[in-house]
Amino acid sequence: MLYFDNAATSWPKAPGVSDAMKYYIDKIGVNINRGVYAPAQEAGLTALTLREQLAAFFHHPDPDHVIFTSGCTAALNLALKGFLRPGDHVLVSSLEHNAVMRPLVQLGVEFDRVPCDKEGFLRLDLIEPLLRPNTRLFVLNHASNVSGSVQDAEAVGKLCKLHQIALLLDGAQSAGHVPVDFERFGLSALAVPAHKGLLGPQGIGALLVTSDFAAQMEPLLAGGTGSMSDSEEIPAYMPDRFEPGTANLPGIYGWSAAMDYVNQVGLEALRSHELALTERFLNGLPEGVRLKGTRDLNRRVGVIALDYVNLDNAEAADRLERDFGILTRCGMHCSPAAHKALGTFPQGVVRFSVGHATTEADVDAVLQAVAATANGSGKEAGAHVF
Repeated sequence: MLYFDNAATSWPKAPGVSDAMKYYIDKIGVNINRGVYAPAQEAGLTALTLREQLAAFFHHPDPDHVIFTSGCTAALNLALKGFLRPGDHVLVSSLEHNAVMRPLVQLGVEFDRVPCDKEGFLRLDLIEPLLRPNTRLFVLNHASNVSGSVQDAEAVGKLCKLHQIALLLDGAQSAGHVPVDFERFGLSALAVPAHKGLLGPQGIGALLVTSDFAAQMEPLLAGGTGSMSDSEEIPAYMPDRFEPGTANLPGIYGWSAAMDYVNQVGLEALRSHELALTERFLNGLPEGVRLKGTRDLNRRVGVIALDYVNLDNAEAADRLERDFGILTRCGMHCSPAAHKALGTFPQGVVRFSVGHATTEADVDAVLQAVAATANGSGKEAGAHVF
C-alpha cells in the first residue's frame, strides 16, 4: 500500500504519538482543572506544555490565548460564529474550504470572494475594491487543499491592518508544512489541526487568537471549566472562557509528543523533504494528465491535483487503488469554490499528497501507475502491483 492522502490526515503519525496517548490512558487517566492530586497536576502540566509548544511554533506571544478545540473545523466555527455579528461583511479567498463557507452561509452574513488566478493565487489587487464600510473580517485559506498553492498571508495581513480588518488564517494545510508566523503575518486568529502537517492525532486542534479578537468573541459552548465553580457565569479569562467540559487529554498528550518530533526534526528539514518529493513528482508527470496548481516550489505544498484527460477521475482513483495499491483522494475535497476557481468543477481531480514518511521510490511507483492509468493500462496489462 502506498499512502498519498496526507492532506486528509497524516500517516504514519510522528514517532511517540501512540505511546504518549497510551501512557495517558493507562497511567494517568484523570481530568484537569478539577482535582489537585499528582496525576491531575501532571496532566495539567502537559496541557500547558502543549499551549507553550504551539505558541512558540507559530510565534504567538501568549500561550493562554491558545484555545484547544476538537479540530480545525471546530476552531474555524468558534472564530466565525463567536466573532461575527448580523450586518457584518466578510471577505474570503475563492479557494475556501467548506469549513469556512458553510458556517458563513449558516450565519447569513454577507461575503465576497476575492478572485484568484489560474494557478490558485489570490489577486491581491482585487481586495481593496471589494471592501465595504462594514467589512469586519478576512478569512484566508493559507494553503489550498486542492491545488497546494500557498497564499501571501503577510501581504494580506498588511492590507487588513491598513483597513482595520481582522484576519483569520485557515492553517489546515500549511501548519507543519510552511512557516506560519502569527505576529509577522498580522493575524487576529489562526486555526490549526493536530492531525495533518503537525503529525498528531485526529480529534484535536487549536485556535490561536489575539487578546482583542478574543474580547470580541462569544463562546459557542458553556459549562464547567473547573474554575470559578461558585459562579454560574462563564469565566471571563483565557483560555477557560472557551474550553468548557472535559478536554481531549489523550489527544493533548499525543499532540505534545508530535510537536516534540516536529521540533526535533525541524520545519525546514520537513519542508525540504516535502519539496524534493514534490519536485520529483511534478517533473515526472506523464502525458494524459493535467496539473492544477503551480509548479513554483516556493509557493506550494506537497498537494498535487491531477485532472485526467481521457479517463474519469473517479475511475482513475479506483484503478490506482485496485491495480496498484495507491491511496489518493478524488472528488470535490469539500471545496467546491476552489474547484470552480480552478476550472475543475464538477469533475474534481485526483489528489496526491506526500508526507514525512513518503520516499522517492514511492513517488516513482506512483508516477508509473499514473502513466499506466492515463494510457488505459493496468494490472491486467502487466503493470506492477505495489
